[in-house]
Amino acid sequence: MTDETKHETPAGHGGYEHQDLQTSSILYFLLTILVGTAICMGVLRGIFVYLDHREKASQPEVNPLITNVPSDTRHIAPGYPQSAFPNPKLEEDERGQLNGIIVNEDNELYSYGWVDEKAGTVHIPIDRAMELLVERGLPVRPQPAVGDDANKKDEKK
Repeated sequence: MTDETKHETPAGHGGYEHQDLQTSSILYFLLTILVGTAICMGVLRGIFVYLDHREKASQPEVNPLITNVPSDTRHIAPGYPQSAFPNPKLEEDERGQLNGIIVNEDNELYSYGWVDEKAGTVHIPIDRAMELLVERGLPVRPQPAVGDDANKKDEKK
């Protein structure tokens, strides 16, 4: 007895299997996937429409002080808060206001300009101010003489 497996080939069939996939079965499979996907999308769209109508119906009453209320309050129209709420308005656009403050500070730090034109006071860019400080050094106050402090202390006694 041997461990070899005999492969017999029937006459006229060559050495391979002749049973292939048929084109029609592949097309039916793809059509089934497309129809299934379309059905799922239709069901999901129907659920979304149902939930959207239910959400719109359950929206609370709008504050009477607010004017120009959009029909769908879940989406905010551009410029809505500025036109709808009465004065005084504290902060309308916090991020925009903060960015404006930062830009103004950067402009003042990195440019030349007047602080007080009548007095002749100007501000210079911070980089130039640091260069001048390195060149000239820090201003020094005059120190009182050692003997002057001792005389003043003696006079107080």
